[in-house]
Formats: sequence, structure tokens, C-alpha cells
Amino acid sequence: MAENDTMPTLPKKCGPYISSVTSRGMNLVIRGIVLFFIGVFLALVLNLLQIQRNVTLFPPDVITSIFSSAWWVPPCCGTASAVIGLLYPCMDRHLGEPHKFKREWSSVMRCVAVFVGINHASAKVDFANNMQLSLTLAALSIGLWWTFDRSRSGFGLGVGIAFLATLVSQLLVYNGVYQYTSPDFLYVRSWLPCIFFAGGITMGNIGRQLAMYECKVIAEKSHED
Repeated sequence: MAENDTMPTLPKKCGPYISSVTSRGMNLVIRGIVLFFIGVFLALVLNLLQIQRNVTLFPPDVITSIFSSAWWVPPCCGTASAVIGLLYPCMDRHLGEPHKFKREWSSVMRCVAVFVGINHASAKVDFANNMQLSLTLAALSIGLWWTFDRSRSGFGLGVGIAFLATLVSQLLVYNGVYQYTSPDFLYVRSWLPCIFFAGGITMGNIGRQLAMYECKVIAEKSHED
């Protein structure tokens, strides 16, 4: 029997990364840990770009990490990445719409590269004004979704993530935790929701790929047995 015929009949708790791990709960924990560290790494790299360009400024008493960002930024981003990466495949299952568009690691890596490029553009490229920058990043972010996702659930979650993350950022800046130079959207930059949207799509794709990889591993093991 072909592998494609066996995939829909896989048990719900599929996909151990190692042969001794069989419970769905443990798989979720492993995926969450992987997503957490990916989020931490991306947060350190991307925050370094923003600080070098003086886009974000932290008070001197909270600058403690090796990349000159506040200590709480990497773990917060890592936690958010884990939640988003686990939420996307869960939402796909809940809606009964398995995501099959460009499901390979090379596509996911290209998505990460585009996301980093969008962040790089926000910090390094000079535009005539913030509105032009915001419109450009909005187009790039929607282009990222169209190129690597194209699902209704992915777009909806991306918009929701962008809204919530922007709201949290507004509250943090309002309370003096950090600040943006030249804010033009209340207390933050107007292009910030575009970055959050692109980040949500990127971590969602990574989470989907990890979930699909688990199912592929257990399917191969079932064939061997």
C-alpha cells in the first residue's frame, strides 16, 4: 500500500521524534521546545538589527543581554513562537483543512529568509517617510503569505497575531518599558503590525512542518514494522 494511502488513517497521537516517545503530549512538548529556541534565536538576531539602527531604545538599567536587548525579550518571543507554531497545525485540524501548500523544509527555510529580509528592510532601508515604508512592508508581508501559505486560517491567524502583538507593544511603550524612535502609530511605528504578521506566518509554517514531519516519521516506522 502506498504511503499516501496510509497517511489519513494515522492515529491522532502520531509522530515521535525518537522511537521511545509515543504520547501526543510529549510530542507537543518537544515541538514547543524546538519552536521556543527558534523564536529566541530569531528574536536575538532581529532585535540586534533594530537596536543597531536605533529603531528601538531600551532604558540603560534593563540592557543586560549579549545582544544589547532587554533580558525578557528573547524568552517572550520564544514563548510566543511556541504558541503560534503549535496553534497553526491545531487550527488546521480543527477546521478540517490540512495545509498542503509547499510542504517541504526548503520552502520553510526560504520563508524564514524572506522574513529576516523584511525585518532587515525595516531597519536598514531608508524611505522618504514612514507611510511609504509601511506600505512597502505590508506588500512584502502579504506577498510572503501568498508565496508560502495561501490558507485562510493562516491569514486570519496572522492578522489576529499582528493585532494582539501591536496592542501589547503599545502598552509596553506606554508604560516606559522601551520606546521607538519617531513613532507615528500612537507609541510605535506604523510598520510594526506588518512585521508581526510576517512573523506569525513564518512561525506557523515552521510549526506545520514540524507537525507534518512527526506524522511522516511514524508512518515510516509503521511500514518498517
